[in-house]
Amino acid sequence: MEKLKAAGLFRGELVSLSGSLARRYNECLAILGVKPTSLERFSIDGMGWSPEISEEKENIYYLNIGEANSNAIIITPLQEDKPVNMPFNSFDRNIMRSIFAANKKTIKDITKDSAICVQLDQQIDTYYEPYDLLRYDTLTISFRLVDDLDKRQKEQLDLIKLYYKDNNFIDPKLHKKIVDSSKKYGDLRNRHLTLEPLKLNIGSFYTRAYGGLFVLKDFVKDIIVFESKEVFQKAIKNTVHDVLIYHISHNELLDTLADHLITDFNIRTEAKTPRYKRIRNHTFVKYLKNIEHPITEILNNRFLFKKYLNMLDTETNKKVMSVEIYNQRHIVERELKVRDVVDLDYFKALHKPHSSLEKEQQELIWKLILLMVPIDPLYLYWYAKGQFYNDYKTWKPGYQDWVIGCILENNKLFDS
Repeated sequence: MEKLKAAGLFRGELVSLSGSLARRYNECLAILGVKPTSLERFSIDGMGWSPEISEEKENIYYLNIGEANSNAIIITPLQEDKPVNMPFNSFDRNIMRSIFAANKKTIKDITKDSAICVQLDQQIDTYYEPYDLLRYDTLTISFRLVDDLDKRQKEQLDLIKLYYKDNNFIDPKLHKKIVDSSKKYGDLRNRHLTLEPLKLNIGSFYTRAYGGLFVLKDFVKDIIVFESKEVFQKAIKNTVHDVLIYHISHNELLDTLADHLITDFNIRTEAKTPRYKRIRNHTFVKYLKNIEHPITEILNNRFLFKKYLNMLDTETNKKVMSVEIYNQRHIVERELKVRDVVDLDYFKALHKPHSSLEKEQQELIWKLILLMVPIDPLYLYWYAKGQFYNDYKTWKPGYQDWVIGCILENNKLFDS
């Protein structure tokens, strides 16, 4: 992972905390019922998640209260627009953007000397079965400040109001209360410390609950797609709910997605795209043996690519080039079926979100496609980073270099 770190593609853009900021973070952990960290210096992402603390606690999702309720921590305004490196739900990043958009000035004021615990509450205390996720349609975002600073502000304002009433200005006990509050919390009278709860509507989404699943609710019929075979086998026994359920490996899933206008597929068009070339390169590299040239040169040099392609056995060569073979044959064999010629992984991977979908829906469907067939390294990095980091460790070193270069070259396109 060191090469990814050096390229700024792994745990980049984090905010470093130490001293008083680290102490405030521990105070937030206490509010959430989480044991404090012993680390004096660590880093956090846009949601307040720390890779160092997750390693210390041996718990990636240490900020969660069960699978049904997740939390965030805001320590500094610098977290705005920072990546959410380990989201539990596909909408987590958008939630943080909404929080900062609605409360930017207040967050800046609060974090001068306090911190914010964020609770993402969908009014479900715990999940009892995967179908509970179908009820997940409204998210309430509530806030709690370290030292309950907003409540202390109200107390100060009430004391001052009382001070000006009648002859209370001569009451020494009242004087002491005002002075003690000011010494402990500072002068809070003109601070912006109130964060109103936010409500967000939740449509289709992905969650890591139950081993990972997609809940598609914005279409003709509700669809749940499971990553875990074990959870799927248990869920399929429940016939009460009117919902389509699939395991992510089911080939029938693609037909359903197409029928519901969730995905689109045109092999002639896709064969001309950079995405197809990346997918073909990924497949090709798996079969390379006894190479005499750097992998980056083989993939970037047309003549070297052909040289090593022709060194493969016939069946493997046909698999790697099955898209080109189909398109050439289909010119004269009009009844030829794609699935009879094209490798199944290619067929799945070359689907894409339907053009009628909104941006957030498209991103969700990209994630679904990439978890079905994780063979486009660039899109895998963009839409399914957890899977990317796991797969990256298994790739040939030379291919890792090629992928890093590809990501760096295309990241500006993704940001736009």
